[in-house]
Amino acid sequence: MDARLQSAFDALIGERNVLTSAQDTAPYTTDWRKQYRADALCVLRPASTAEVAGLVGLCAREGIAVVPQGGNTGLCGGSVPTGARPEVVISLSRMNRIRAIDALNDTMTVEAGCVLAALQSAAAEAGRLFALSLAAEGSCQIGGNLSTNAGGVNVLRYGNAREQVLGLEVVLPDGRVWDGLRSLRKDNTGYDLKQLFIGAEGTLGIITAAVLKLHPRPTASATAWIALQSPARAVALLARLRRHLGERISAFELVSRLCLEAVMQHAPAIRDPLPRAHPWYVLAEFADTGNAAALAAQVEQALSDRSGLVDDAVLASSTSQSQALWKIRETIPEAQFANVKHDVSVPVSRVPELIERAGAGLQSAFPGVQVYAFGHIGDGNVHYNVGDQSLVARRAEVNRVVYDAVAALGGSISAEHGLGQLKREEIRRHKDAIELELMRALKRALDPQGVMNPGKVL
Repeated sequence: MDARLQSAFDALIGERNVLTSAQDTAPYTTDWRKQYRADALCVLRPASTAEVAGLVGLCAREGIAVVPQGGNTGLCGGSVPTGARPEVVISLSRMNRIRAIDALNDTMTVEAGCVLAALQSAAAEAGRLFALSLAAEGSCQIGGNLSTNAGGVNVLRYGNAREQVLGLEVVLPDGRVWDGLRSLRKDNTGYDLKQLFIGAEGTLGIITAAVLKLHPRPTASATAWIALQSPARAVALLARLRRHLGERISAFELVSRLCLEAVMQHAPAIRDPLPRAHPWYVLAEFADTGNAAALAAQVEQALSDRSGLVDDAVLASSTSQSQALWKIRETIPEAQFANVKHDVSVPVSRVPELIERAGAGLQSAFPGVQVYAFGHIGDGNVHYNVGDQSLVARRAEVNRVVYDAVAALGGSISAEHGLGQLKREEIRRHKDAIELELMRALKRALDPQGVMNPGKVL
């Protein structure tokens, strides 16, 4: 980076917030899975929307590409440079202030660098619930969550990140600031512009702040670990529980026996919750605003009338037991880190067919292959991970089998992790030509120079 440009960055945000050494920039230029790495001219760490706007405007004038970055916990290489052109990383981590909480309006106005867990805690202190919850919540940042339209375990009841937002503040590719920080639940005055930036992975602008929805905080919860014979029975059980318990079901997570065994091998302190092995499990969370004992009784009643769906079940009797059950689910990604991963979705009713169809195709192409299937069966999102390190070199072949099965069932090749670099080319096989052209037209209209997070999504 030449001295003139460095001086300009230093003047905008201070010399110590312009990182240039390889040692300082390495954490920002390598993705979480260590599959993508490329150099950047520098890493910039602004502390305000005005500073972000100044940096983006300068980069636009200089023709330098901008890579927005939150907690860098993504799995598709969307938050790191590609190395295809001069790029800077703009880290939002210093923008971590909660600007306001309006408990009567059930809203919270926050900056993009706030860690998700900190927002959950702040909402709890105000007697409210911020419903977005995912495994990386201790380090991921809300700006990244919104830019990827993150999902997580509570989508079944509360929806994706997109459903948690009322307003946004965004720095546009030319450095102008769009102030859309409205806390209205009804605003029928034209295009819903905030939705353009949610899920766009920083390719249309940088989200710097958001107005988030809050919910009444549940006063009762129950956690159940349920054994069953097949994903088909899990889907049938979900329908049955909904009839008995309605919206009290917050999460409904599918776990295969292979996943549980991988977890216990990876973390020996974790034990099988049930006395004998079963082929499939569901981890279900229930929440209500009533009495905890009453909710537990309702859940027990719903599970006791089994109709042949449930083989066995255990209901957590304490917070620590509930946390232990969730620890199993949260450890699954770590327990089988090096394999071919898929984040796919189909209609809930077709999840069993996806698992069977893709499994048969993989066994035909790779005899003896092991599949680690788990995830948010309640909203149709399956993390379908295949094989071990030896298959990574054949990822394209594995992907084709899985993605063809997903496409045949009317599904999506990215349910909650986005496209990034990983699926940028593959998406062309799955989206309609008109849909892709509309996306490109939006990109050209908002970012004619192509400076915002190039090489991602499109």
